[in-house]
Amino acid sequence: SEQFFWTFCDDYLELVKERAYEGDASAVTALRIAIDVMLRLFAPVLPFATEEVWRWTHEGSIHRASWPELEAGEPRGLLSAVSEALIGIRRAKTDAKASQKTAVLSAMLAGPAILAEAVGDLKAVGRIEDLTLVTADEVAVSDIVLAPQE
Repeated sequence: SEQFFWTFCDDYLELVKERAYEGDASAVTALRIAIDVMLRLFAPVLPFATEEVWRWTHEGSIHRASWPELEAGEPRGLLSAVSEALIGIRRAKTDAKASQKTAVLSAMLAGPAILAEAVGDLKAVGRIEDLTLVTADEVAVSDIVLAPQE
């Protein structure tokens, strides 16, 4: 759906782009698979645009490609928790009237334990040196200390 596309672009892509730029194979592979699936899902409603993008990396027409099949297991909630954490990090910087590129010396992130799987990516995208994770039901960012702005 369109909502998933924007969540993917705003949150997931932002989260893994640092690893992808560094050539991390799992990040690059996940991004390629996601783009291929989204192109095939959007092809019936955006036929010309998806065809053009498809041909950048594939032979043949997207309209002859197989429909994507569900391969994942049960949703674990990581993407939604990470999305909430990113919103909190961005909000904290905005509230401090700082650029999103401003480095963060330290911050505390409360949220579900599954966020531990994304701490490295959250630190990279938030430019956070020291991120402490506290297990909680709700996601919240607190105790953020920004680096002095030059």
